[in-house]
Amino acid sequence: MTDHSDRRLALIDSMADFVLANGLAAATLRPLAAAAGVSDRMLLYYFKDKPEVITAVLHCLAQRLTTRLCANTSPHPLPAGRLRRHLFQMTSSDEVWPYMQLWLEIAVRAARGDAFFLAVGHQIGQDFLAWIAAQLEGASQTEAVRLLTLVEGRLLLKSIGLRDIDAQT
Repeated sequence: MTDHSDRRLALIDSMADFVLANGLAAATLRPLAAAAGVSDRMLLYYFKDKPEVITAVLHCLAQRLTTRLCANTSPHPLPAGRLRRHLFQMTSSDEVWPYMQLWLEIAVRAARGDAFFLAVGHQIGQDFLAWIAAQLEGASQTEAVRLLTLVEGRLLLKSIGLRDIDAQT
């Protein structure tokens, strides 16, 4: 790797920490640059524009989440019921919850018609669905979709303060 590539990766890592802690609403160029310890002009030396910055940051965060999920998952596919309980536990844990909050923020922007976030959300959703299918014994696409839907529903319940209903499932 070159110094430029190494520096770019370090900037992405710092900005990913910032976005995970503060959300996408705070992810404008100046705060992102400040979080990375550079000026906004220097940030644009390493990245073409803000969409490229956000894409790199979200890709980094998706990799981090995948690493966390894989580290806490059985090396063998699980029956649907066990995988469901495991996914519920993982996605509502304090460690993973900030990623889930960010996911909800992406989903809201996509639902509002933001083409960038619709594309990003679509890709992340497809990747998570494929990951679930790979963890599922029997690898039924229908069951994988069902599990994804259940996980998303629980995230929504938790995010709007309906933990008592969420706890009943």
